[in-house]
Amino acid sequence: MLALLFVAFLLALLMGFDVGFSMLLSAWLGILAKPGDIIDTAMMPLSMIAGVDSYSLVQVPLFILAGELMNRGGLTMRLIDWAMALVGRLKGSLGHVSIITNFVMAGVSGSAVADAVATGKPLIPAMRKEGYGEGFAGAVIVAGALLGPILPPSIPMVVYAQIASQSVIKLFMAGVVPAILLATGFLVICSIVARYRKYPSRQPVDLKEKVRATGHASWALMMPVIVIGGIRFGLLTVTESAAMAVLYALIVSLVVYRGLTLRQLPKLIFHAGRSTAIVLFLLAAAGPFSWLVAESQINQTVIQTIQSISTNPIVVLLIVNVFLLLIGCIVEPLPAMIIFLPLLIPLGAQVGIDPIQFGAVVVLNLMIGLMHPPIGLLLFVVSSVGKLRLGPVMWEVLPFLGWAIVVLGLTIVFPPLTTWLPIQIK
Repeated sequence: MLALLFVAFLLALLMGFDVGFSMLLSAWLGILAKPGDIIDTAMMPLSMIAGVDSYSLVQVPLFILAGELMNRGGLTMRLIDWAMALVGRLKGSLGHVSIITNFVMAGVSGSAVADAVATGKPLIPAMRKEGYGEGFAGAVIVAGALLGPILPPSIPMVVYAQIASQSVIKLFMAGVVPAILLATGFLVICSIVARYRKYPSRQPVDLKEKVRATGHASWALMMPVIVIGGIRFGLLTVTESAAMAVLYALIVSLVVYRGLTLRQLPKLIFHAGRSTAIVLFLLAAAGPFSWLVAESQINQTVIQTIQSISTNPIVVLLIVNVFLLLIGCIVEPLPAMIIFLPLLIPLGAQVGIDPIQFGAVVVLNLMIGLMHPPIGLLLFVVSSVGKLRLGPVMWEVLPFLGWAIVVLGLTIVFPPLTTWLPIQIK
């Protein structure tokens, strides 16, 4: 049964089916071929509805819409100017600006691709103009955009919470420390490369100019504070914070920064709706697939196989992460989560891995796949946005990829990196 499911899934992908349709087709064939009692194919639509019938998923379209409003409403450029005022005097300052801007933006959008496009369009041409290599210009945007799905609010964390029946708030908090470690390491890499290659710096600005830049960006800087602070201190539920982010971004974009007009709203809402539909369709398509996996007790086979190697939680996590790193090279993060988490979550529970740590580690692992050569999605997005050759970007992203894998290893070996903040939430 396991072989049939995954062979049918892979064949459907090779034939050109989308991931969602491939899961539906393989699940339908699995239901027809299942030995023993005949299963009513009505389980297909029922399990699809069950896959998305959750109030918590209301957060997905709201956070996606908030990110679209932020990226197109002028907030991104204010953040870039603010970061430049802070670190412009450093060598290779545009690389630092990319990381800092993405770090702040990640507190709203939760989308790596959206952040890569928003920061890549203005910063890649600026870096190229100042003599940065095209590979490094692309790689630093890729690295910065990686922070989006790890910091709260994170669409992959919401998906994990839905699949694993865990607290979204605790999962959001679990990503904070790993994201800080990632950003710190990326900034250090930017400094080392800039000094070695003698990339230029900007003229330092005085305190008055820094205060002015902070004032101009204050509306944009307040957005992550509202979202994350409201969640962290229990003032807002996750869904309420998502709605607040949309309302705040709409007012700031239309009234304060005036980077958006009412005539542009329908197109923006359409793009947000299309992105939402992709996520929710994948979750719905995973319903029959996951149900069949559970019904056929395939997960028990996977658990027994891995436990025959070791039952030590750290060793099991290492095995799972090696597997997911390989999967991340060929499958995008959300489909990979939806396909494999129903198999892996019971394994984590049986060997005593904290489910919040497990979720944070899995999301971090699969997000690394976005920057992993040869087919990391961010590599292609950034190369397209910046009109860069793919080869140099793949080469230059390797130091950032190496640090990301180091942080992944730290989150496996030191669980408090992902569990300390969630524990503080009652």
